[in-house]
This record gives sequence, C-alpha cells and structure tokens, in this order.
Amino acid sequence: MRYILLLCTTLLFISCKTDKSQQSDAERWQSIAENITIIRDNFGVPHIYGKSDADAVFGLLYAQCEDDFNRVEQNYIWATGRLAEVEGESAIYSDLRAKLFMTEDEAKENYNKSPDWLKELCNAFADGINYYLYTHPEVKPRLLTEFEPWMPMYFSEGSIGGDIERVSTRKIKAFYEGKDSKLFEEQAPKKEQLETEPSGSNGIAISGKLTKSGNPILLINPHTSFFFRGEVHVVSQEGLNAYGAVTWGQFFVYQGFNEKTGWMHTSTYTDVIDEFEEDLVKIDDKLMYRYGEELREVQTFETTLKYKDGDTQKSKTFPFYRTHHGPITQSKDGKWIATAMMWEPVKALEQSYIRTKQNGYKGFRDMMDIKTNSSNNTVYADAEGNIAYFHGNFIPKRNTNFNYRQPVDGSNPETDWQGLHEVDEHITLLNPENGWLQNCNSTPFTAAAEYSPKVEDYPSYMSLNRENFRGVHAIDLLSKNKDYTLDSVIELAHDPYLPAFEALIPGLIEAYKTVDYKHPFMQKAIEILDKWDYRTSKESVAMTLAHYYGINILRNGERPKPMSSMEFIIYFGENSPEGERLKLFEQTVDYLTDTFGTWNLPWGEVNRYQRLNSDIKQKFDDNKPSIPIGFASGRWGALAAYGVSYTNPEAKKIYGTRGNSFVAVVEFGDKVKAKSMLAGGQSSDVNSPHFDDQAQRYADMKFKDVPYYKEDVLKVAKETYKPGQRN
Repeated sequence: MRYILLLCTTLLFISCKTDKSQQSDAERWQSIAENITIIRDNFGVPHIYGKSDADAVFGLLYAQCEDDFNRVEQNYIWATGRLAEVEGESAIYSDLRAKLFMTEDEAKENYNKSPDWLKELCNAFADGINYYLYTHPEVKPRLLTEFEPWMPMYFSEGSIGGDIERVSTRKIKAFYEGKDSKLFEEQAPKKEQLETEPSGSNGIAISGKLTKSGNPILLINPHTSFFFRGEVHVVSQEGLNAYGAVTWGQFFVYQGFNEKTGWMHTSTYTDVIDEFEEDLVKIDDKLMYRYGEELREVQTFETTLKYKDGDTQKSKTFPFYRTHHGPITQSKDGKWIATAMMWEPVKALEQSYIRTKQNGYKGFRDMMDIKTNSSNNTVYADAEGNIAYFHGNFIPKRNTNFNYRQPVDGSNPETDWQGLHEVDEHITLLNPENGWLQNCNSTPFTAAAEYSPKVEDYPSYMSLNRENFRGVHAIDLLSKNKDYTLDSVIELAHDPYLPAFEALIPGLIEAYKTVDYKHPFMQKAIEILDKWDYRTSKESVAMTLAHYYGINILRNGERPKPMSSMEFIIYFGENSPEGERLKLFEQTVDYLTDTFGTWNLPWGEVNRYQRLNSDIKQKFDDNKPSIPIGFASGRWGALAAYGVSYTNPEAKKIYGTRGNSFVAVVEFGDKVKAKSMLAGGQSSDVNSPHFDDQAQRYADMKFKDVPYYKEDVLKVAKETYKPGQRN
C-alpha cells in the first residue's frame, strides 16, 4: 500500500510540474505575442511586425502554421530523419541519410555553440510554432507535438531539400544490403525521371539603363513544387523588413527583397559534393582507413530508427560510419565511399538570415564571404543601381589532376579539399555593359551574352558549361528589348515561344514529306504543326501534339549515346532516323485518340490546374473543377515553367504540380515597388477564401500589387491581430 501511495504522489507531482511548466511557457508566449502584430492583406498574405527580430520570427512561424501547419511539420519530420515514423519503412533510408550527416545530439551541439543572436531566433522559431499548437488544440500533429530550437540546424539553407537530397537513398540502401552501387549507375533513366519537370528556377536582373524608370528590376522566379513556399512580409524595429517566399518552417525569407536589395536563387551546377573511395583495414577489431602513410580509425556510430507498420511502430538499428571526408554512403567495386559536402549548419543559418538585412552591394557582397549558400546561384539587384550574379558560393579547392566527377582515391591526401575558394575567385558578374544578366540553371558563360564570364578563366569543377532551352529563350528576349517596366518583365517572363519545338518539329515535318507514310490522321496533324509558330496557348492544338510527341521521344526515342535532354531533342530533330520520328508521332496521335477520343485537342483542354484539398501529394479528378492553363514545360524552353503529373491513374488529363509557384518582379529606386503571384493561394485550408483565390489570376498572368510600406499594407488590411488572438 505504501508503494502505491508513493507512486500516486510521484505521478501527481510530475503532472503538476508538467502543467506548471506548460503554464509558464504559455505566460511567456503570451508576453512575447504582445510585441507582435500580424496584418493579413486582401490576399491573406501575412505582414508580421515585431519589436525585435526574435519577435518577428515568433510571429512569422505562428503565421506560417496558420497557413499550412501540415507542411511546416512535414519539412521537419523529413529534415530530422523521422519520416518513416509516419510514412512507413520505405522512408527509413531517407531518415538514415539525415542521421549520417548529423545526429540529434550533434544538432543540439550546433545550437549550443551558435552566437546568442542566432540562438534567440532559433528559440523564437520553436516558441512561435509551439504557441500555435497551444492556442489551436484542435490541430493534431502527425508526429511532432513539440518543436525544439535545435531543429533549424537540419534545415538551414532554404532550397528544396538542399545538397543532402543529391545523396542517393537507393545507394545507401544498397550499401546496407551488401550490394554494389555500380548496379544503379548502369540502369537507364526511369520513365518517371524522364517525365518529371526539370528542376530549377529563373533569375533575371535588368539595370536602369534598360528600364523606363531608370531603376533596376529583378525577376524572382523559383520553380518549385506547388505550395512549397508561402508569401510573407516580416518586419522588426531592429532593421528587418523582408518580403518574399519562405520555405515552410524556416525563419528567413529565402527568395525576396527588402527596400534596398533583392536576391533570387537558382540551382547551381557548381561541384559542391565529392565522393572518396576509402581503403579499409581491420586491426584488432578496429576499422581503420589508409590516409597517406598513416592509418586512421573509422568513426563508428549506431542509430535506432522507428518506422510505421500498420497501426504499430517498429524499429531498426543501423551502424553507420564516417571518415574525415564524410559519412560512408555506398560501396562501389568493393570500396566504401564517403560523401563530402558543405555541412556547417550554424554558418548556413547565419548567412540565410543576414542576407535579408543587407542595404546595398557592399554588405551583400561581404555576406557572401560566409560561403555556405552551397546549392545555389544568386541573381541580385539593388537600389544603388547594381545588378550582379554569383555562381555558387561554397566551392572547395581541388587538385585539377583528379576527376572529381567520379569517386577519387581517399587514401591520397592530394585528393582532399584544400580549403575553399574566395568569392573573388568564383564565377561572378557585376553590372555587365549589356545591362542585363540571367540564369535559368544553365551555363554561367552565357549569363550576360558577350559580356559573360569566360570558361577558360575558371577550373572546370566550378560549373558545367551546359545550356538549356530556357537559357536560350531568356537570352533571345533580353537581347532584343528595352524600356522595361514591371508589367513588361511579367510579360517577358511568360513569353509563349518554345525554342525546343523549333528545333524538333521541322524534322518531323520534313520526314513526313520525305517518307511515304500512311496513317488516317497523320496528314491533318502534320499540317497543323507545319503552320505553328511554336508558341503555346490554351487554344493551340499544335501545342498538344508537340508536347505529347516530345514526351514520347524522351520516353521511347533511341539515344545513340548519353545526352542531355536538350542535346537529345536537337538530335531527334536533325539526325535521328526519319522512320523513327514518324513512328513515334503515330504513337502520339494514337494515344491522344485512344485516351480522349480525338487527337484534335486544344492545349487548355488537357493541361489543367486543380487544387482539391490540402494534401501534400495531390490527387486529381477529371470530373471535378479545374482551370485551363496555357503555360508549358520548362524542358521546351518555357520561362513560365509548368510541370505536370502523369502518375494519377484516375485522371486522363495532365495537372500542374511544379514550376512557377511564387513569382515576383521588383523595381528598386527611392522606394521599392513590386508585383507578385502565387500558384493557388496563401492558405492550405479549403474553407479559407485564400485557398485558391490566386488560381485564375495565375492562369491569366494577372499579378497583384505588393503592399510593402506600412501605409500601403493598412489600405488593403483585412485582419489585424496578435498571435493567439485571431477571431
């Protein structure tokens, strides 16, 4: 009896202590909330005003959770390596990948060594989300019921997944199953990979010499999965006043602008990840690896990962290994391979936040010296009149006698990274004489036409010298125009011409004229393509034919050697067997006829936008409302890229899933002016008026004015409240 009473007393004490702790947190959160005001404008965009930067971050995360807690939570479930707990065993190697590079203890250690100002922001991050959960007990997290200030260490840069997603989970799985990663290198690209919209973004900066106002204009045009980022405006009395796109769950504006500077990131081809073959030796039960004349001990760890199995949770325990190069991620030809990448979460978070508070080129350029923006290029413009381009930011120095496109010998010290290149050694541009610069994930050596950097001036690992059709399109447009305004840059960014089809379709028409080829519908379809001007629109039947023909080529065309998609399209238009062109086009016409009852379909009939719910992975339904879209895939050279899904068995039509998502055009002068657009709307709540209120505007290219200054925000204010006090 005495033990029962003792147990009850202990449980009561713990319960009272927990309640007291939560009450103490709640009082502290409510006190912080008094320093914050959130104003929702007529499109639901939150304008967050805080006394301090930390207050503003608290309000920013609170507002993000109001708009899409599901995606905030999902990003941290993934980043911290707990995805299998909600998605099942198939995700366990994604979780293991996260742990290979940083364990939870290491994340906490990084948080603890952060400067005080960064710790305050990390604390505010956690407090803002936890206060949202406290004030919204009806919200039931799938896994994370409490957020911790060390979590941002896992998610520090802002790009889609960052560098870590370039480390293959298939190869990690193969390593733990005793298989050789070489098996995967020999496989042909999967059908889904060929169909997937090319990842990346467009950044364009135009100097005042080419604008009507004499002020620089910046196009911010990330291509992400739809609804991947929200639109926000975050302001403090400590100098923060940033507007733009924020990746759900992060406390800094990732792509955007303040009153004086604007920044746009595009995915880079800079070599920032290398693989090292380790020469292993076992001595007295210790695993060692050769490094020059010495033997070093392999660091060995163990992690236990949980995974969902039906209604239960199971777990698996994995050993994992690291050398000074990085974690072991695969085995190839019997050699263990370590992967090296930028992994400095504290500095990366510092750079991501400091970037948003710069007020001119000098400060922005100095910020780049932190050198942790590893996965991106940066297109820049400012109120001083500058336009600039930085190709990459984290670039290890390497011995050019070795081919780092393949794993190198990790036992040879000469293969090691020799520090980092200084920013002045990077591929950069500042105020080129032509008055514009662009990057569409293509080569930096055409970024400013004839005023571009020269390939021979840089080590080959700094960039692939590879063009794409978006880059070709952007250069052509920018070389012809002047007197730009915000509206004309929007028009440029949606120009309907598709250079890929000018390279592809004439070869098909020529083959039809040359080869005696009989098909009941071929002649009429060829005539439509022959009259086409290679411009996409909702009304264009030629666009439908060309798109499906191009996709069929990528899936089923014979490649005489490894080629990029651009090279393959050019080859197929000029040098492929004419009979193969006609056969694939016949298959295309037959597919359209079998699927839709006719091949004679306007593009907008099959190319659609639909958002039915808040699910992260959308399903589509031909029988439910959708909007016709005239945009096209970036693979064909569309700057306004519109990538679609082919994997929904219930739907015959194709529906947008990625591409143009958040888009903004910004003009810098005495005052900043901007217009913006989201794919769909700000809120993931189907009952919100802002769930889809920008969808038709998105299709019609009807951008909204950005209210940046407080007086302009108040003119379009629809709700004003403090965190925890919204009606």
